[in-house]
Amino acid sequence: MARRLATTLGQWFPRPFAGLTRKNLLREAGAGVTLLAIAVPLNIGYAQIVGLSPTVGLYALVLPLIVWALTVSSRQLVASPDAAAAALIASSVGGLAIAGTGDYLSLVLAQTVLCGGLFLLAAVFRLGFLADFLSKPILVGLLAGLALDILVGQVAKMLGISVPAGGEFFEKLVALVTGLPSTNAWSAAIAAGCLVVLLLGRRLAPTVPWALVVLVLATLVTTFGGLATKGVSTLGPVEGGLPTFSWPVVDWSDWAAVAPSAVALFLVGAGEGLLVSRAYADKRGYRVDANRDLFAFGLANVASGTTGSFAMGSSTARTAALDEAGSRTQFPAIVAALGATLLLLFGTGLLEDVPGPAIGAVLAVAVLPLLGIPDFASLWRRDRAEFAIAGVCFGVTVAFGSIAGITIAFVLALVNLARRAATPDIDVLSLDEYGASSAEGLPTGRTTAPGVIVVRLAAPLFFANGTVFQDAVQRAVESAEEPVQHVVFDMEAVSDVDVTGAEAFERLRSWLVDRGIEVRYSRLRHETRDRMERLDLLHGEAVHQSNREALAALGARPGGSTPSNP
Repeated sequence: MARRLATTLGQWFPRPFAGLTRKNLLREAGAGVTLLAIAVPLNIGYAQIVGLSPTVGLYALVLPLIVWALTVSSRQLVASPDAAAAALIASSVGGLAIAGTGDYLSLVLAQTVLCGGLFLLAAVFRLGFLADFLSKPILVGLLAGLALDILVGQVAKMLGISVPAGGEFFEKLVALVTGLPSTNAWSAAIAAGCLVVLLLGRRLAPTVPWALVVLVLATLVTTFGGLATKGVSTLGPVEGGLPTFSWPVVDWSDWAAVAPSAVALFLVGAGEGLLVSRAYADKRGYRVDANRDLFAFGLANVASGTTGSFAMGSSTARTAALDEAGSRTQFPAIVAALGATLLLLFGTGLLEDVPGPAIGAVLAVAVLPLLGIPDFASLWRRDRAEFAIAGVCFGVTVAFGSIAGITIAFVLALVNLARRAATPDIDVLSLDEYGASSAEGLPTGRTTAPGVIVVRLAAPLFFANGTVFQDAVQRAVESAEEPVQHVVFDMEAVSDVDVTGAEAFERLRSWLVDRGIEVRYSRLRHETRDRMERLDLLHGEAVHQSNREALAALGARPGGSTPSNP
């Protein structure tokens, strides 16, 4: 028993920092410094988006990062709060409590712990496939809506205009427009300078942590220019000290209230995280375990929620930056965590004079890719229906918030899935010169061979397409130019049959038998055959290894025909 437990733990938690050697230790440590330089200003900004103090954002760089680095299977994926998660948290919890209050923080922590619990359950029950329900059009629309909401707040910050932190998008937009006459010129100038440096710097030297550079420069300008006295907002006193362990103290009703947004955070985090993890594993030639990565996300979020911070997802930008810096292990996360610890203990005083317009510029540049303008353009060119799905998700998210956006995203995903499943390819196969049925279908009214129809359903047979399949076969038989005596069901693509599909198939079989038409099967999978026997669908009919064998048994002769789909 002990050996089995040790083996299981060894599979889930193998030696950490795979790939770390003496030769690359210095490079990995340098990548950790880069990660810290990128993460500090962004985490402070994300904390402000959520409506919490900068310290809360820094707490996410301590224990959550350490837990993540020790448990994740990916050697490169960076776990962190991100802009989309911050906006989702702000919009969901903002309607339940006032931002900045103790109740608000407690709800955010409860939401984070609940999100972590969902990751853990998904790992244990291997439910990572649920994240696949957020298809690319849905993600593009949802993230674009969240990004636009963030940008309104950051533009206001860059101009020195006050907008309601927890307000809806249109409320903040109205406040921004009406506040334009009161724009602070110094704030706008700092923001403009930061934007120029950030945008040009990323083009000229993408490996440089430009976010840290602009914050340092802007802080020096603000401090020595006395701009705080001229209306430029700054962070102000930032509480120091290490995070402490505590469990969110909220009512059961509050847990229920944050549950939908926790589900949304889980889905967005899992969808993006698993995709990026697999992409870099394929790129760098190592293997990842999706369920172990989900487990690591769960532990990191529970650690974050119990040490005073908010939800952890994955950061594509930070992962790309570390990959560019040559990092191939999780050791940089440990270095960044140690650096954040030192900052919390001794360096929070350095953050007091960081100007708000500079943070707004950093966040604005960070969320610009989330607007997905190239993705919308690509969807418009490739598939107008999927472009419409992205547009609906975008509009709902902007108008009604992230939870409504996630809800409509799931509804659209299910509708899209049902639409595709309900219209599978159903072909009456043609007969080639070798006596085997080809992959092309026949025009309506034609038979595969004299008196024989070979029918192929290119999908599992289940509730969404059972009746469709029944109607298609009946039409093919009734419209045949000559009497049909045999129907052969090509079952190669039928990987499963559910109860509703079985009932439709039994009705079809009875309809055929009542008309004196013999039923046969070809290319029937072993597992599908077992399933059909359990559903009492097989009644001693002949089962052939191939369509050629079935046609030969019926004495069919080759003949040509024009392909199509009935």
